[in-house]
This record gives sequence, structure tokens and C-alpha cells, in this order.
Amino acid sequence: MIDTTRTGIAIMVLALAIFAIQDGISRHLAGTYNVWMVVMIRYWVFAAFVLMLALRRGGIKKAAQTNQRWLQISRGLLLALEVCVGILAFTLIGLIETIVIFSAFPLIVAALSGPMLGEAVGWRRWVAIFIGFVGILVILQPGFGVFAPAALLALLSSVMFAVYSLLTRLVAKQDSAETSIFYTGVFGALITTAIGIWFIEPMSPSDMLWMGTLSLTSLVGHALLIKAYTLAEASALAPFNFLHMVFVTGIGITIFGEVLETNVVIGSIIIVGAGLFTIFRSKRVNQEPL
Repeated sequence: MIDTTRTGIAIMVLALAIFAIQDGISRHLAGTYNVWMVVMIRYWVFAAFVLMLALRRGGIKKAAQTNQRWLQISRGLLLALEVCVGILAFTLIGLIETIVIFSAFPLIVAALSGPMLGEAVGWRRWVAIFIGFVGILVILQPGFGVFAPAALLALLSSVMFAVYSLLTRLVAKQDSAETSIFYTGVFGALITTAIGIWFIEPMSPSDMLWMGTLSLTSLVGHALLIKAYTLAEASALAPFNFLHMVFVTGIGITIFGEVLETNVVIGSIIIVGAGLFTIFRSKRVNQEPL
């Protein structure tokens, strides 16, 4: 008998490694070309994948059917904007610092789950959230003369992704995963095209190859992610999301020559520790009172 949870975790880890490669390619391309153009082309391929998926599973009309259209559209637009902000942060402060700050999004999800979803958050998780934000401050170092305002883009990206995640949980109460993926791909492509079309510029043959690789990794990564969630529960997969930070850090150091600063190491340990506690605590509160 196949252990589907272990298989799902293995597929999830592979997907995260591919997403890390995607981040590295995005940093390379956005360092030369406009961020909007890079994200636009990436979304064209993703939207094509989403449309083909919809056609295979009952048609576009079925995939687009929802009573929460504006919420679904808002999700799609928000994720596209978040991707642009995140990639811009890659080019300004580097892969490592951006991804470490971004990794605080589970803490932001926990903090916002009360006002947005009406979920109860106990004092233990509030303590973990506070500790996690201390970790962010350790990385940002405000008041020590080395604070880079561009680092706030990474924090903004994390907040945007947290809100996107909460909206996804909200629409999931009525809509299928196929419907949510459809709106994410289609409306993300629409907003990035509406803006990115004004920033199109010629690409060198080598960078066109990198752009094709970026699009391919996006497709493969999302396909693997969908497969992982069909084999294992989200609660079993969530703790492994932090491996993305490890993979991206490796790429930042080996490919882009970035340096892992002491404050970033300390801050990341605090954030990951607080994030893991929040994830496991969220799982337990379904079985015991806060």
C-alpha cells in the first residue's frame, strides 16, 4: 500500500525546489528587463495551463462558475501584484533577505485570520506572532544605520500573500480548487498584460531561453503542487514550506554571490521557529480549547 502522505510530501519538496529555481531566474531576468514584462509573459503561460486544465475538467464555463466572483477576481489580481512586488524586492535587496522576510507570511495569516475570517486566535499563537515579528525587526535592523527601505517591499509581499491565502480559504468554503486556480491564472494574466504590454522590450536569445525555462518551471511547479495537495493534507505539507527559504538561500549564495548576514540568520531562525509553532498550534486547536 502506497503511503500517500509521504509521496505528497516528497512531491511538495520537489515543487518547492522548482519554485526556488523560478525565483532565481526571475531575479536574473528582472535585473535586465522590466518586472511587469517578465511577470506578464510568465502569466501568459500559466493562464494557458489553467485554460487547458479547465477544458479537461468540464469546460471553462464550469470552472468560472461561482457566487463569489469579485472575491475570486480580487484574489487573482492580488497574487499577480504580489509576484511583481516580490520580484522587485529580489532585484533591490537580494534573494536571501527577501525570501526570509517573506517566510513570515504564516504568522501574518494567523494574525489576520481573526478579523478576516472570524477565527479565534489563542494567546499562545499571539505570543508566537509577536516573536516572529521580532525576528523581522532583527533582519530589518531599524535605527541601526543599515536599514534599507527597499526591504519593506519584501514585507509588503509577505502581507499581500497572507491576505491572498486568507481569501483563498474564504472562497474555498463554496468554490472548488479548479475554480480558484482558474481565476488566479486568468485574471492574473489580464492585469499583468494590461500593465506589462507598455513595457515590452527586445530580449536576447539567451534570455529568451531563460524566459522559456521560467515559464516551464512555473507550469511544472504548480502541477506538482496541485498533485501534492491531492495526496496529502494541507496540515501535513505546511511545515515543509520553509524549505523554500533554504533552497532560495542556496541559490542566492552559489549563483548570485549573496552573503548570509548574521542578523538574517538569527532573524530567520526566530521566524521559522515561530511559524512552525503557529502551524502546529493551529492544527491542535481543532482538538482542544484555546
